[in-house]
Amino acid sequence: MRLLILVALLTCAVPLPAFSQKNTVAADPCARYKWDVTRERALFAAPATPITAAKDGRSPPRLATDRAYRVELAPAAQVVFPTAPGKAPLPEGTYSGFLALKLPVTGNYRVAADLPMWMDVVADSRLVPASDYEGQHDCDAPRKIVQFALKANKPLILQLSGASESAVKIAIVRASGD
Repeated sequence: MRLLILVALLTCAVPLPAFSQKNTVAADPCARYKWDVTRERALFAAPATPITAAKDGRSPPRLATDRAYRVELAPAAQVVFPTAPGKAPLPEGTYSGFLALKLPVTGNYRVAADLPMWMDVVADSRLVPASDYEGQHDCDAPRKIVQFALKANKPLILQLSGASESAVKIAIVRASGD
């Protein structure tokens, strides 16, 4: 009889950690990413450096990796795209802008934002294809992440378009495992 009670107790105890973990994921929509986004979430929880995006690609401010920025964008009608975005932006009521990147190491980098918007990286006047992306509609820390394979020491332009708000929080991190 004691053996049956012990087996019953052990059997009941096994599902509790799994149940608890599922409830944590359900309670935190930001925990649903397929990637480990611990660094992005830490950056989004920290104070962000304010910066104003350029309205053209000629002299945008440069971003560093592993740092959060609060980027002020311009009304899309005021922004001139030398390289057309991968998705045509809706100029009325949306915001856009340009930022510069120059990375010290070749690898996969993730661009994270707290708003739904279109994010492109331009190298040599051509769009760099995204290697992966993901978004969590109920999360804004971050809301969307796009991954790109990027070369070191090459001038890169980050084009932001179609944002519903004039300010967006952005962070760029090197993908884990690179």
